[in-house]
Amino acid sequence: MDKISIIIPCYNEEDSIPYLKEELCYIMSKFDQVCFEVIMVDNCSEDRSLDIMQEIHAVDNRFQYISLSRNFGKDSSMYAGLKASTGDYVTVMDADLQDPPELLMDMYRVLKYECYDCAAAYRMNRNGEPWLRSVLADLFYKFMRIISDADMVNGARDFRLMTRQMVNAVLSLEESQRFTKGIFAWVGFRTKWIPFENRERIAGSTKLPMKNAFSYAIRGIIAFSTVPLVLTSIIGVLICIVALAFTLYVLVQQLILKNAVPGYPSLMCIMLFGFGIMFMVLGIIGQYIAQIYLEIKHRPKYIVRESSIRELCDVDKKL
Repeated sequence: MDKISIIIPCYNEEDSIPYLKEELCYIMSKFDQVCFEVIMVDNCSEDRSLDIMQEIHAVDNRFQYISLSRNFGKDSSMYAGLKASTGDYVTVMDADLQDPPELLMDMYRVLKYECYDCAAAYRMNRNGEPWLRSVLADLFYKFMRIISDADMVNGARDFRLMTRQMVNAVLSLEESQRFTKGIFAWVGFRTKWIPFENRERIAGSTKLPMKNAFSYAIRGIIAFSTVPLVLTSIIGVLICIVALAFTLYVLVQQLILKNAVPGYPSLMCIMLFGFGIMFMVLGIIGQYIAQIYLEIKHRPKYIVRESSIRELCDVDKKL
């Protein structure tokens, strides 16, 4: 009998979890010869999310929970769930039901009867999402496909069903500053993409405001591409060429043509431009150095405060 693990990262989802539980129970009842475990990872919610998880676990032990000691971010929550999972197949989905649970049936058939290691969902549109957020997201995916070796599909969600082999490959990448969408793409494996219409949240509001989304995008670029460093080098070379050409122009005007070159305004413009570029380059390099600094400290990706899974109950366990 196959076993499917369902990983659900949660943060302040008290309104969504009851609907999610009802929907999952209905979907799981439609499978034959398949058992399930549902691992809900509470990212130190400030509402009653954890209480609701505990209540659900008390009446249905297919539903397990992990409560983290603080908000480590969605990617760390997913890692915690993947690490704790024991299924032959593992899926990750959001608690707000924007990821259609009914697609699990199609995903399972793809992995069971076709030669694929992963069945992943992507949104055909972003209906109901703010216009600016949609445009910026599209630009980000296009940019990532150009500058990185991770083939990221536009509209891709974290929602996917993976074989145990692929899950183990994802877990083998142990960087603490995780960009999970990029990791899923980077490890490869044969993936079948399943389209679906965008859904609005069943309850609550998004937990990723524009400011956090921008920071997340920067992390993804730094984690999966060195192109920004190459570009800064190219910009530096171009500025040197322009500076050299301007120097030659001034020398010719002064020494050969005996023409005085009005220098102060043009000099100030060049200096300000040069300083601007220099600080931009330093900022880009600083991002990479900060990434290295955070990685070499080897801090745990998350710390478990409480869990219904016995192996994770030790609060000092570092995973």
